[in-house]
This record gives sequence, C-alpha cells and structure tokens, in this order.
Amino acid sequence: MAETPAAAAPYPKELERSVRLADGALVRLRPIRPDDAPRLIALYDRLSQLTAYQRFFTVMKRLPPDWAQVFATVDYRHRLAIVAERDTPSGVEVIGVGRYEPSDTDDTVEVAFTVEDAWQGRGLGALLLDAVLRAGEARGVRRFRAYVLAENYRMLKLLNGRTEVLERRLDDGVVALLFRPRPAPVA
Repeated sequence: MAETPAAAAPYPKELERSVRLADGALVRLRPIRPDDAPRLIALYDRLSQLTAYQRFFTVMKRLPPDWAQVFATVDYRHRLAIVAERDTPSGVEVIGVGRYEPSDTDDTVEVAFTVEDAWQGRGLGALLLDAVLRAGEARGVRRFRAYVLAENYRMLKLLNGRTEVLERRLDDGVVALLFRPRPAPVA
C-alpha cells in the first residue's frame, strides 16, 4: 500500500525576520508560500544566464509556471524554502531563495540556493544558507547535500567556509558535497 503523504505543517511564522546586510540594505527572510510562484518566475527573469545555469545546470528562456508552483508549494517539514524579499515601488520582489528537498537517503536533504545577481556578494547567500540549515536542524535534518558546478567557486567557498564538509566527490564537472552545520561555538 502506498504511503499517504504527510499533511503540510502550519506556516512557520517563527522563521520570518528582517535582516540588514553589511551594506545597510534591509531585506526580509521568510518561508515560501504558494502565492510566491509568480515572484519566482520574475526572479528567474532577472537572473543572468550564468546564475541560472549555476542553479539549474541548464538555461531556460523562462521558469515554467508549473515548476514555479512546485517550488513555491512546500510542506514546511520535508520540503522547505526560505525567500529573501525586498519592497519596491511596484510591490514585493523575491531576490533570493534557499531550499531543501528530500534526497535518496532518509536522514539527508538536498539544498539549493539562488541569489539575484545584483544581490550577490552582499552576504545574502550566507544568510539564506544559515536560515535553511537551522530550519532543517529544527525539523530533525542532520545532513545536507549540495550539487555544485565545479566552476561555481563562490558557492563552493560559502559551503566550505560555513559548514562541516563530510564528503566531497567530483563527477563530470559537478561537486557533490555532503555536510552538516558547524557546531555552535562553546561560550
């Protein structure tokens, strides 16, 4: 008999917070919601070809609406995403996303991150990484996996610097990393 998928957990409001980047810019981090699908499409439209390729390992003219809906609809337990957003004169704009999804191993999830080009190099990727790792840990996740193109030096540096890498494999230009959050420093 097929297992019935677990119902979605309530929206985790405790993951919402405003953060100020080192350059003074104010952004909000919050769990993704199904109504974010159009904002994900708009974010993809603003990505450079390089950034889109580094995230999806391919370049599409547009993020398919059905993909955006799947990405925006999570159960807040086994699948979770945190968006970074900012207010603009035309409304709220998603400028980055960090997420985890189930992997082929029960105690491990796969993570992926996207930060709009204009917001890269400002500390937002590190904030999203930390938010996703902490949210995963709070939900019982102990190990994380990422697949990163070998030439994506910035992402590899971020993961190497902010996590405890347990395993690293290079296969056909893709680095597979298995890692866990670094333990909090003892006071």
